[in-house]
Amino acid sequence: MKISFENAKEIKTLKGFGGSACWWSPQVKSEKTADEIANLLYGDDGLKMNIYRFNVGGGYEKDNLRIENPWRYVESFMNKDGTFDYSKDKYAVKMMKKCLKLGNIDTLIFFANSPHFTQTVTGQTSGGFTEHFSNLDKSKYEDFAKYLIDIAEHFIKEGYPVKYISPINEPQWKWGGESVWQEGCHYEPKEVYDCFLEFAKELEKRKSSLKLYGPESGNIKDHTKEYYKLLSSNELIMKYLDTFAYHSYGSDENVGEKVEFGKWAKKNIKTPRFDMSEWCELPCKHDTKSVESSLIMARIIGEDLIYTGVDSWSAWVCVNQWDNYSDGFLVAKDDFSDYYVAKRYYAMAHFSKYIPKGSKSLDIDFNTSRGLSVFAFEINESKKAIVAVNNSKAKRTLEFDRVFNDCDFIETTQSFNLKETKMQNVKKLDIKPMSLVTVILK
Repeated sequence: MKISFENAKEIKTLKGFGGSACWWSPQVKSEKTADEIANLLYGDDGLKMNIYRFNVGGGYEKDNLRIENPWRYVESFMNKDGTFDYSKDKYAVKMMKKCLKLGNIDTLIFFANSPHFTQTVTGQTSGGFTEHFSNLDKSKYEDFAKYLIDIAEHFIKEGYPVKYISPINEPQWKWGGESVWQEGCHYEPKEVYDCFLEFAKELEKRKSSLKLYGPESGNIKDHTKEYYKLLSSNELIMKYLDTFAYHSYGSDENVGEKVEFGKWAKKNIKTPRFDMSEWCELPCKHDTKSVESSLIMARIIGEDLIYTGVDSWSAWVCVNQWDNYSDGFLVAKDDFSDYYVAKRYYAMAHFSKYIPKGSKSLDIDFNTSRGLSVFAFEINESKKAIVAVNNSKAKRTLEFDRVFNDCDFIETTQSFNLKETKMQNVKKLDIKPMSLVTVILK
């Protein structure tokens, strides 16, 4: 299969890679464990990610709580009476601080899955009592904006480099009804607009340095284009909406949808950033220790960067519970008395460790062929890179349009992770069956 950089077209200058601290970070009580995990995720020897999504919990009252899993409801910094207590959610804050100290994070986003429980219709953060009903009280839009901005500005004053606030998460989902499982809030498209407008008004009133991020639509279909059309119709919203962000669920097996959405985004989205801010395999069909789980994640990262044309890519949770889901980079017991590195971790590593922010995504006109996907990047003027995902049972051979003097070949299979080999005078490369490689070409 031929790979040519000769007529490659630049897509974007990448702004990096990240993940969410949602639900797991409040559970890490041990200093030693917290240091280990921070280094695995954000350290130079770990994933070296630069984007951190901090979850601002909506709080709860124990006698008015329907979420059963204790990982899925979060202490709020605001008390029921409207006063603030920043000693709450202290372990999540400690984890954020440890990750920031490692020096790689340049994008810190505070996001809310739900408004504060006192601002909801039900008094709960898990959505309405019926499905597809906005749980944010119509009279509380301004209160919600003040609350979230107050929290972000407190942390800025404390020295945390908060750039963005994201008030809405996956607005189209049903959130609520008889069965609830986490914090969440449904919004109709006009309610998304009204909420963002209230936030923009409050930011304008304060002359705040904060920018809006979102609305973190759950996929590229449904109302996503409508959200952008509504938000972009208002000059004040667009003054503060720095990043239009979506989640890449629902199109894992339909790259055509990503290509179409990418064309629309290139033509229409005018915000300074366009981010893919959340993805995991849903449903999680592959075991945490299987190379298949790594291959699908790597393929999705590449497709979103190249075909949809996003500026950055972030995973959903960095850590998942031991016996609950399999969507994190790490897998931990509820109290973090034990944890291990999942195979998905290495999918992110093949990008975040070797293709740094500032690299350029490239269109080399390569379409997935016989289970092989290839994604190309320019790290600098003297270095090109490809990430190749071979999801077939047969070896595939890549042939370049010229000889490269030096090559770093990084390979992950079921048997090993990030095995590095140096090569010289490279014109062809063999990609093993069911393997993932990053190739740095000089």
